[in-house]
Amino acid sequence: MEKKKNYMFTNKKHPIKGIMSVILGIISLASLGLAVYQTYEARGEANGSMGMVGFVATCFFIIGLVLGFLAKRETDRFGFFVYLGIALNFLGLVIISAILYAGAYGI
Repeated sequence: MEKKKNYMFTNKKHPIKGIMSVILGIISLASLGLAVYQTYEARGEANGSMGMVGFVATCFFIIGLVLGFLAKRETDRFGFFVYLGIALNFLGLVIISAILYAGAYGI
């Protein structure tokens, strides 16, 4: 049997803002994970640089969400990177919120 070849011709492209949103989400999640791991290795004694990593990661998560939503508004574009970027950055904000909640209420 011969496979049927299906070609799809389209003018759609991946939006640059969506790709940037994914990149910011990955970099921020990786740096936040590394900061949490280093704090764990130091038995919970976080220094000022770990707090700065958390702050910068939070800024990147917010910027990534804004870029994701701006890319979603573009017409005639693929949506994979847009939705992946929004999901990664939202997940990062949830993790930051959980860390802050646990720190505030001593959980």
